Amino acid sequence: MNINSTSNSSTTPALREAGDWTVVAEHFATADATALRRAYYAEVAGRYWERSVTEAEIDAGLRDDPDDGLVPPTGRFAVGRLDGRPLACGGIRLLDPITAELTRVYVDPRARGTGGGAALLAVLEDEARALGAERVRLDTRSDLVEARALYTRHGYAEIPAYNAGRYAEHWFEKPLV
Repeated sequence: MNINSTSNSSTTPALREAGDWTVVAEHFATADATALRRAYYAEVAGRYWERSVTEAEIDAGLRDDPDDGLVPPTGRFAVGRLDGRPLACGGIRLLDPITAELTRVYVDPRARGTGGGAALLAVLEDEARALGAERVRLDTRSDLVEARALYTRHGYAEIPAYNAGRYAEHWFEKPLV
């Protein structure tokens, strides 16, 4: 897999290519980022509730858990595109001066297994470094088995709970060395 990178400054977004994937830091409110955040919420809520989620429920979920911490200077958001189609997203935000947290990590089910998750993690970890973080943490649920496998494959180890998140069942950490 060929991975290239450009500057992480706020004027030059992070960019990586992995195969046909391109991941770029962009504001969470762009049309592509918004559509991906809605798809993320529909999937995680639908799995949790074991049913399809309505548009009104997606709207309420996004209002109840805003993404406003995913902008400089406290965070970043990134969108991954496969052959130009937006199919992945994720965010990183500072919890404290040396700890960043991954959130909203999503790869469209049709694109899983194509390297998008790896490319997305690489960019988000670079963004965390640019924010000064020395480690990345995240929480996830037991039913999100694809996510847990992705994190484990990329050097994240399970740790004791670092938060009391309502839906958190597994906590992971990776040092950024």
